[in-house]
Amino acid sequence: MEWRRDGYSISTDRGRLDHEEIHAFLRESYWSPGIPREVVDRSIAGSLPFGLYVDVDVDADADADADADEGGRQVGFARVITDYATFAYLADVYVLPSHRGRGLARWMMQVIHAHPDLQGLRRWLLVTRDAQALYRRVGWRDIAMEDCSRFMEIVDREVYRRPARAPGADE
Repeated sequence: MEWRRDGYSISTDRGRLDHEEIHAFLRESYWSPGIPREVVDRSIAGSLPFGLYVDVDVDADADADADADEGGRQVGFARVITDYATFAYLADVYVLPSHRGRGLARWMMQVIHAHPDLQGLRRWLLVTRDAQALYRRVGWRDIAMEDCSRFMEIVDREVYRRPARAPGADE
């Protein structure tokens, strides 16, 4: 599926995704520092991905050469981990700094929420350190304090610093 607006497009076409660009951003992000490329590739394969692309040069001061260079470039990403029936987890959302301030992240969230395969879900979750205002503008809310005790997690912040082990490998 594809959506277009103001010289940008959002697509769920896996063939358009720039895995190098996604990996470059995520390995430097606060939520997945050092993430290996193969982990990024597996995470995309197991999710519904949304790529954000420049269709035409959106910088009025840029010259025609910049237009040709920028057109088609991936400048944002998000993925939804879901069972397509009851639950979705929104992950790895970003817009490159050079394209922020144009409402693109908000548009991406609107597109994701409207995706036909994600309708009728009972629960959506996400974790963010600093983008609560964006998500609140598109309908997200804080988990009510009395409900927090129901949520549990296992977090391994060192997982990308250890050598990878094959599944089922002996200790």
